[in-house]
Amino acid sequence: MEPKKLASNKWVIILLILTLIYTGCERDYTPKPKGYPRVFLPEKSYVTFDIEECPFTFQYAAYSEIDRNVSFFNMGEGIDCWLDIKYPAFQGTIHLSYKPLNDSIKLSSLLDDTHFLTFKHTVKADYIDEGYISTANNVFGLYYDVGGNAASPFQFFLTDSVNHFLRGALYFYTTPNVDSLKPIIEFVKVDIYKFIDTFEWKDK
Repeated sequence: MEPKKLASNKWVIILLILTLIYTGCERDYTPKPKGYPRVFLPEKSYVTFDIEECPFTFQYAAYSEIDRNVSFFNMGEGIDCWLDIKYPAFQGTIHLSYKPLNDSIKLSSLLDDTHFLTFKHTVKADYIDEGYISTANNVFGLYYDVGGNAASPFQFFLTDSVNHFLRGALYFYTTPNVDSLKPIIEFVKVDIYKFIDTFEWKDK
């Protein structure tokens, strides 16, 4: 091969390599959105909770579990009716705490505590929407729908305003991520609404 022709081929190869490098650097890279595992949601089905020790009944999801082994110390009256409704498949729990109203346990104080505990989540919450609860079973209260990556996406309280007060809070034992948890949160919220609609005080 002639030296002149060899040099010409050499420059063609160099030019081709430089072109490939340039076009490779200029190419736009679009990251793929983060994927989440598919969640299989069971069919809706409910059972009734009604035990002698507690002054209320309600319906809860058949695919959840009632845990009465809730240990709290120095909490006073009503501790026997502090319950957890657990969702093992979702790593979630609805914590229920009950207090009888009397001269030493005032409704106003419990309402202040509930408001304080709910709005502690404003650091992470995008919003907190409140909704009024009133059912035919002499059950009144408020629910708090908490948006964003808050630790507890839904809380509520129920009372007859005279004798009873019950507070509920939904928690998931995983890093709060509203994008991945949203289908589960919405699914469990339907169960909470069912809980509220079917909730009754035994001495109504």
